[in-house]
Amino acid sequence: MADAPISIRCRVNGTDRALHGHPMTRLLDALRVELHLTGTKEGCGEGECGACSISLDGRLVNSCLVPLIQADGSDVITIEGVAQGERLHAVQEAFIAYGGAQCGICTPGMILAAHAWELDRASAEDVREALAGNLCRCTGYTKIFEAVEAAERTK
Repeated sequence: MADAPISIRCRVNGTDRALHGHPMTRLLDALRVELHLTGTKEGCGEGECGACSISLDGRLVNSCLVPLIQADGSDVITIEGVAQGERLHAVQEAFIAYGGAQCGICTPGMILAAHAWELDRASAEDVREALAGNLCRCTGYTKIFEAVEAAERTK
């Protein structure tokens, strides 16, 4: 039966996990509901805003568009997996220092997008391109761009 519940195995933030649900359950929902990883946000539910961005096998994806079955055997990194223990990643630190976060809905996706790109010696244009798939409804993006540029300077 095509819609019978399934179990998959994947590595989430460095830990082997099992997820359960219907094959077309959105990975976003499995992460938030089953694993309680609520840092990944739902913005539009259509893959347009980037709020639900995660790393799937090293590629930035919109988790609202990824069916659970597609994540079987994959390596998933959510915003909860970006920090190294209690030590925040440079991009996370810069978002705090430069006021890059406002309401917080877009912030995890923005951080994952910046984290996914190798932006050594990034120009302002490079940062804008790296974040192009992420929308923010609260800011004019200036503080977000400044935060990412600052984080890249610390590498």
